[in-house]
Amino acid sequence: MTAKLTDAERKADLAPLLANGWTKTKGRDAIEKTYEFKDFVAAFGFMTRAALWAEKLNHHPEWFNVYKTVQVTLSTHDAGGLTMLDVKLARKMDALA
Repeated sequence: MTAKLTDAERKADLAPLLANGWTKTKGRDAIEKTYEFKDFVAAFGFMTRAALWAEKLNHHPEWFNVYKTVQVTLSTHDAGGLTMLDVKLARKMDALA
């Protein structure tokens, strides 16, 4: 099982994500972000590319799509909160967007 982020990891690894538009989810140990694309095809393309990386990492996001908007929530359910898997996937999603 993957370990939850330590306090030092939270300071070092979450800070850049929070500065890039991710926010802490209220009521749980998770982060979330809403991506806006030019249209549905661009949003779906992002989700397809992100899904391939999620499979490679064996770590799958919670997400919701309506037209050109994709809302993403990341948390590692097995660990009961945020882990380095969430940090890695968030970084990759930002790069793909």
